[in-house]
Amino acid sequence: MIESKNRYGLTAARIHDADGRARRPSSPTIDVHAHVVIPQAAAIAQPHLDIKRIPLAHFADAATKEINAQQDKNITGVMFKDVEKRLRDLDRMGIDVQVVAPAPGQCYYAVPAEIAEKAHRLANDGVAEYCARHPDRFAGLGVVTLQEPEAAVRELDYIMGHLNLRGVEILTNVDGQELSDPKFRPFFAKAEELGAFIMMHPNGFTHGERLTHFYFNNVIGNPFETTLALHNLIFSGTLARFPDIKLMAVHGGGYLPGYSGRIDHAWGARQDSHGDLPLPPTTYLRQVYLDTVVFSYHQLAYLLDVFGPDRILMGTDYPFDMAEYNPIGHIAGVNGMDESTLAQLTGGNAIRVLGLDL
Repeated sequence: MIESKNRYGLTAARIHDADGRARRPSSPTIDVHAHVVIPQAAAIAQPHLDIKRIPLAHFADAATKEINAQQDKNITGVMFKDVEKRLRDLDRMGIDVQVVAPAPGQCYYAVPAEIAEKAHRLANDGVAEYCARHPDRFAGLGVVTLQEPEAAVRELDYIMGHLNLRGVEILTNVDGQELSDPKFRPFFAKAEELGAFIMMHPNGFTHGERLTHFYFNNVIGNPFETTLALHNLIFSGTLARFPDIKLMAVHGGGYLPGYSGRIDHAWGARQDSHGDLPLPPTTYLRQVYLDTVVFSYHQLAYLLDVFGPDRILMGTDYPFDMAEYNPIGHIAGVNGMDESTLAQLTGGNAIRVLGLDL
């Protein structure tokens, strides 16, 4: 039994027999999955939020809501104001550069587009300002008004061209709409054209009536949301249409990478699962980048074996209690991990994919 209602530290999912600081490579180390909160954006959007349209907040029992409220208080400082505390945490984890994106709740897809557009602009300016405090330690991702694809395209131009951020964070659905809907193709086309890195992040499962207890709408719902989004992006032909898009599915891509043979079987066995895909579905799954936030050595080893080390990027999900606080140790602890692959996963891939000048 944990002493407090939640804790921030080493995962209980594995034995920590590899210390990240002891095994860290001499090359730069990059955390590609971390969050900040921009208060100015929240102030604009908050009055227009409807909790029933935010799955992670809505499908939660009293115990979960209490702990979430306490967590919000715990991490308020490092989410924006207390940069020095964040830097100390990064040093403790052996991380040189952290890629920060607004917390998923700051993708304001469920508020009117004209309000969301103003809030997203403030969020993007805020991320750029945050990174400018320590440009040697932070890089940033913005957010876009995806419920209005034309606005999203305009903001993506601003993010990449004016703010020089590295890309965007998007949610796994747009207020219940699938990312595979043709209306979102102009956004994906612009992202591919600009070479924008896209971090696709869940915010609870949209139909979480059975996931309200035990924080299940995060524990189960978040990876399931990512799983469902990836299935739709693949079978709709979206990923086939945009082969050069830089899309990362967080939390190791959810459940699909661990059970990907089923989609190839269905594609070969049934016409209704074949669609218009000329190649087996896993062909397009292998276009996707995955982060390392899977907590156990064997799961990370499986991803490396199936998808290859060039598709895996180190992440933490800092500063939440569901984060990985020994990210380099997690990679170093995989059986047979060599120094070259360790350097690739802990930073080399991120430098290449995000175009970081380090």
